[in-house]
Amino acid sequence: MTENLVSIDVKSEIGKLEAVLLHTPGAEVENMTPRDAQRALYSDILNLSIAQKEYEQVSGVLNMVAKTYQIKDLLENLLDSHTDREALIGKICVSEKVTDYFEELMGMPSVMLAQVLIEGLPAKINTLTAFLKDDYYALPPLYNYYFTRDASVSICNKVLICKMASKVRMRESLINEALFRRKRVFDCEVINSYDFQPGNTELYMEGGDILVAREDILLIGNGPRTSSQGIDMLINRLCRTGCKEKLHVIVQQLPETPESFIHLDMAFTFLDRDKAMVFEPLIMGENQYQTVHMIIDNGKVSKIKSVANIPYILKKLGMEVEPIVCGGSADEWNQEREQWHSGANFFAIAPGKVLSYARNVHTLNELSKNGFDVYTAWDVINGKKDIETSKRCVITIDGSELPRGGGGPRCMTMPLKRASL
Repeated sequence: MTENLVSIDVKSEIGKLEAVLLHTPGAEVENMTPRDAQRALYSDILNLSIAQKEYEQVSGVLNMVAKTYQIKDLLENLLDSHTDREALIGKICVSEKVTDYFEELMGMPSVMLAQVLIEGLPAKINTLTAFLKDDYYALPPLYNYYFTRDASVSICNKVLICKMASKVRMRESLINEALFRRKRVFDCEVINSYDFQPGNTELYMEGGDILVAREDILLIGNGPRTSSQGIDMLINRLCRTGCKEKLHVIVQQLPETPESFIHLDMAFTFLDRDKAMVFEPLIMGENQYQTVHMIIDNGKVSKIKSVANIPYILKKLGMEVEPIVCGGSADEWNQEREQWHSGANFFAIAPGKVLSYARNVHTLNELSKNGFDVYTAWDVINGKKDIETSKRCVITIDGSELPRGGGGPRCMTMPLKRASL
């Protein structure tokens, strides 16, 4: 291991969290109009001041239990190096067709440049092309960057740089690739999906679709943000870079609509060694969406077959998980409403200790019935509740604005290091 660097190590979804990558939402989430919201992948525009107060609860809890790294701080540090700055700005300018701005960006102080790369750079209307283009921004804001889950994924000691489904998020991947590749803070092997079939527009994947169930088991959603070609690429790269002799990949097909099913972690997340949160109609019910089990043996796909569902095949592989139903078992309306508001999207800080939105009351009631204490984030942060004394608990975050971006606590976190189970 390289001295003083953080070794990436994520072999489960629930091992005790030791380090995590975050991005506190800033002006970028407000730098849009209702006209731009759909292009920014939002269903609504956010109130930044309320979103930041809600996010304080996320970061406040995580700061208590793990080492947290903020993307903006890491980016500022990276940009202090002329070589690293030139490489990153060059890639961004070429990929976003703004090479005219290269010298201006290179001349900015690191703090300002990091801010511009995240919050956006207004366009200069000094050419006919710029005038006719009618875009306010030369570099659009990274509206979705507080969802740090998607642009890069920790898989054991590797980091996958994701080729995002939408161009509006490509810069997130370029920045993350630079942060992990340069070995300034993190020590890991990098798999850059942009290097594989760069002209293939059917190849894309995002971190919300990738769950590390066990060192030898990956769950992957196949839907609007992760294509079958993207999954094939990931399997190919893992085989080439060395993985377990036998690797099990469980693929869950997802609906294209509604937009609440953008990722697998909006329908299935792990809570404990033996419990998972599920959106029952998709994960457990009879429907047209297949669950596919792929076995990779010594670097080659040896078997592909349809199976009943995720809990069924996990049990076959020695991971028995009891499904807890998002929205509760009693009412399908409650299930649909709460799934829409990220009711199945949980983030584990340790086995049986998870973060969730407070608004999904039927889901929380279901957890309470299954032995989870329910604490507010502020009670934990202020020392009124001690999560160490609880066998199982769910820590609730106020969620009126953050969910408008289309994600929950798991979406807002990229684990870098977890303790072994």
